[in-house]
Amino acid sequence: MDLSFYKNRKVLVTGHSGFKGSWLSKLLLSAGAEVYGFSLDVPTDPALFYLAGIREELGERSVNGDIRDFEALFGVFSEIRPEIVLHLAAQPIVRRSYEEPLLTYETNVMGTVNLMECVRRTDSVRSVVNVTTDKVYENRELKEAFREDERLDGYEPYANSKSCSELVTASYRRSYFAESGVAVSTARAGNVIGGGDYARDRILPDCVRAAEKGEPIVLRNPASVRPYQHVLEPLAVYLKIAEAQYRDPGLAGAYNVGPDREDCLTTGEIAALFCRYYGEGMRTEVRSDNGPHEAGFLSLDNRKIREVFSWRPVWRTEEAVRRTVAFAKAADKKAYMEQEIGEFLNAAAF
Repeated sequence: MDLSFYKNRKVLVTGHSGFKGSWLSKLLLSAGAEVYGFSLDVPTDPALFYLAGIREELGERSVNGDIRDFEALFGVFSEIRPEIVLHLAAQPIVRRSYEEPLLTYETNVMGTVNLMECVRRTDSVRSVVNVTTDKVYENRELKEAFREDERLDGYEPYANSKSCSELVTASYRRSYFAESGVAVSTARAGNVIGGGDYARDRILPDCVRAAEKGEPIVLRNPASVRPYQHVLEPLAVYLKIAEAQYRDPGLAGAYNVGPDREDCLTTGEIAALFCRYYGEGMRTEVRSDNGPHEAGFLSLDNRKIREVFSWRPVWRTEEAVRRTVAFAKAADKKAYMEQEIGEFLNAAAF
């Protein structure tokens, strides 16, 4: 995969201190981009942002700020005048959205409004990708892969707030950007896994924490199906969308970014793969906690990105789990991360 397009380009990444944001920042830095970040402080302890040395590499180009604060965000846009904006800042945890719906909607909906308004007022911007989720669709549990033209109506506050973010983006695209040459897309991503994710209530981070404590992995919903993919898979697609629509604004739109159907696995299957690769007697236990509603089946139809960008997945889910385990056991997280990026870029093709 060739990232030379990004060399010396000003790229603003919101949510750059999170799990995906850290990997994306590292990818862009490796390409020679002039990367700026806008995010709240790291959401976890430990944090990949520090372990991989990203905070140090960015220096003053890493801005601590809240996506809900329009004036602070616009100040960054005005100062750096980015060409490309990749919007990852969000409250991304389903269970937390039940606990804190106001925060979730403020962040995921008004945060998107703030971002789009900053883009509208900044004439340097040419390409924007807003990252949402596979959960934006109305899910009738039909066990079919969602297509981009299906109804948006997420169930719980997190999913619904991301559905709203999609609608905000589409409205701004039609109302302001269609004739201005600013290309704005949404990327509806599946479940990402990989080294350096320390969030709560996610299956692989939960597995790593259980392994480090020498405890069994507790599964709440072992039959739930999700479209799992290594974190570098969707990030590569985001960068390809941003580049392609920069060159041809007619490509702006909505894109599903998920693995092939055979890599939509159950939570139980993912945990079993983790136990196999981690070893050391790891095992699982099923223990329901009668928590709030979560979707039973999620899958994305990825034909559009296959056809438009000639995209093909690089690593299957089993390989992604193996690499997640290897990252967890690696002494030098930064070196291992850089190694994985190199191996991925050498294997990826569009």
